[in-house]
Amino acid sequence: MKERAKVAYLGPQGTFSQAAAVNQFGYDCDLRDCDTIDDVFSIVASEEVDYGVVPVENSTEGAVNNTQDCLINSTVQIVGEVIVPIRHCLLRKPGAGVNEIQKIASHQQSLAQCRNWIQQSFPQAELIECPSNAQAAKLALGDNSIAAIAGSLAAKVYGLSILQEQIQDQQHNSTRFLVLANHSTESSGNDKTSVLIYTENRPGALFRILKPFENLQVSLTKIETRPAKNEAWAYVFFIDFEGHVNDKTIIELFRRLVACTAEIKILGSYPIFVPS
Repeated sequence: MKERAKVAYLGPQGTFSQAAAVNQFGYDCDLRDCDTIDDVFSIVASEEVDYGVVPVENSTEGAVNNTQDCLINSTVQIVGEVIVPIRHCLLRKPGAGVNEIQKIASHQQSLAQCRNWIQQSFPQAELIECPSNAQAAKLALGDNSIAAIAGSLAAKVYGLSILQEQIQDQQHNSTRFLVLANHSTESSGNDKTSVLIYTENRPGALFRILKPFENLQVSLTKIETRPAKNEAWAYVFFIDFEGHVNDKTIIELFRRLVACTAEIKILGSYPIFVPS
């Protein structure tokens, strides 16, 4: 009998991170919720689990800095990605009346993603920032005056009623999650590679990095900068591009990049997410 995959995710139960883990591995996996993103990286690195799932960027709120910082320091590899549509719901305790709602609880990002809807629908409501949407759901379950903004999975997990669905301001809002492991992946023929590139702190650094991509016609899908931890006012570039590290073109790309960068860290090559 095949052993179930052990998968760590940013908890608690009922979060979009859990939904991403289920989307990737199905319900027949051993799910383990972690308190922080750092904990997910640590438990994967220690090989207590087979995989980890962490958020890396939201289409409206941008990058998850904590995940990027962990990628800088960790040895784990990115072996997959999952993109989850973020469909926020307003949840309440079963039987609680709409007129009783005085407070709306959710994670800071979720409150920001529903800002206009909240202002139009509950302009007088007090907003409560929580560590997670799941924590907000727990608050709503214990207090008729509190409604929670969370996903439909949280309603199922915590036994809440859905008062209204699709309350996010941007209907195309989605979050990208990374799948982490201690091994690399073979080429699938439709792959993406993520790298960290450190440069010398001098003019023209970004231009020198981008030139090999242009010359070899390698398509960039994302480029971001983060402060380097080892030097003041120095930066590291997070770059995603199409291709696998074992492709001939990508091997040549790295050969050229070595000549114009201080250090390159390959975070992983993995199949590009294709919605089902």
